[in-house]
Amino acid sequence: MLLTITNEKAPATDLGYLLHKNPGRVHDFKLTFGKATVFYPEASDERCTAALLLQVDPVGLVRRRKGSGPGFALEQYVNDRPYSASSFLSVAISRVYGTALSGKCSQRPELVEEVMPLRAKLAALPSRGGPAILERLFQPLGYAVEMLRHPLDESFPEWGESPYYAIQLEAETTLKQLLSHLYVLIPVLDDNKHYWVGEAEVEKLVRHGESWLADHPEKSFIAERYLKHQRSLVDAALSRLLDDDMADPDEERETSDKQEEAVERPLKLNEIRLSAVADALRQAGTKRVLDLGCGEGKLLRLLLRDKSFDEIVGVDVSHRALEIAQRRLHWDRMPERQRQRIRLLHGSLTYRDRRLEGYEGAALVEVIEHLEPGRLKALERTIFECARPGTVVVTTPNREYNAKFENLAAGRMRHPDHRFEWSREEFSRWANEVSESYSYSVRFLPVGPEDDELGPPTQMGVFRR
Repeated sequence: MLLTITNEKAPATDLGYLLHKNPGRVHDFKLTFGKATVFYPEASDERCTAALLLQVDPVGLVRRRKGSGPGFALEQYVNDRPYSASSFLSVAISRVYGTALSGKCSQRPELVEEVMPLRAKLAALPSRGGPAILERLFQPLGYAVEMLRHPLDESFPEWGESPYYAIQLEAETTLKQLLSHLYVLIPVLDDNKHYWVGEAEVEKLVRHGESWLADHPEKSFIAERYLKHQRSLVDAALSRLLDDDMADPDEERETSDKQEEAVERPLKLNEIRLSAVADALRQAGTKRVLDLGCGEGKLLRLLLRDKSFDEIVGVDVSHRALEIAQRRLHWDRMPERQRQRIRLLHGSLTYRDRRLEGYEGAALVEVIEHLEPGRLKALERTIFECARPGTVVVTTPNREYNAKFENLAAGRMRHPDHRFEWSREEFSRWANEVSESYSYSVRFLPVGPEDDELGPPTQMGVFRR
């Protein structure tokens, strides 16, 4: 089986430092199940490719195993292990590229966090469940996915397609992230492992997925397959990955949303806020609009009633929220012309998603405050650097105004899931930094009844490119 990784950021040979493998020679590694070889088909300042060739010895595996096991007589000798990416390749990545996978680079430590234009290719990767699973797993992480399905047998096309694909993944990311994604997701796609899965695998999943798996929309699916569908291990892994108050994010979200609505209801603030966002998008002349973090679809319904918007796309990380949005939009009874104007997408806002590129406008209505401050940079890059809509409308609570809510205890935030609530000065500072970093301008508008000293209950920034 073959994995190649290509870097095209000059000097591209920095890839050799990160992998701890000199591009000038061939590196051989003996493994318990075969042999791994690392070599560089090309190594120049403009482009550098590292190839990991893994040769699995299926006969040796059988000889070390006691008992013949189920299946036909030659099944243990005639199988896809030598050529199809599987948990064997994940183990090879951890053994051969272990320093890069753990984020260490003794000679050039600054390279570990450097974002590079990386391209990974796998010659034969099984996708048990079809091509859609490849996209569901890799696109939310920001990858452009290209795939070519291998025939089961070219000599007998009537036998149909195989479950194997040649795939190419492209993204601007760190090498550590790319390797951690491959390490976890290769056995998930294969839906199998060649070794015993116990509590130690929970530790591996948490360690290699700690920076991305909790935000992945398919985290439950990934955990189930990675841990071979052992419910107790899956529950343990998910509880480790998620905070206690996010153990069931959909149920918590519904409860918390109701609490926030109760605080703001006397002002009818949500209606005012959605109307202000729609007006800002309309005034900017946007025709194709994204509602990022669309929730149950309240803004979507408002935009759909306005014929000036030709295409409306709602994006949310919660399956349940999208299902509720579909019901409230009366999707099953919607006229075909209306249905052609609107789409719902399942995805995360902290990873590049090429489906979001090319739109004129985007709205983030009460979204940013639900992220940990350390994750805001990832959202900024996803929206302002990668998707780059012409207009981005962002709303967030004004913390100073909280003192006027009689049913909100002093010092409390409006929503239990809010990670922060900013003052006007803090929001202004963040918005100006974003606009400067990504070549946007920004203007600030009050939303709701404005207090002379405390300002409006909601603050809105309209970013224009």
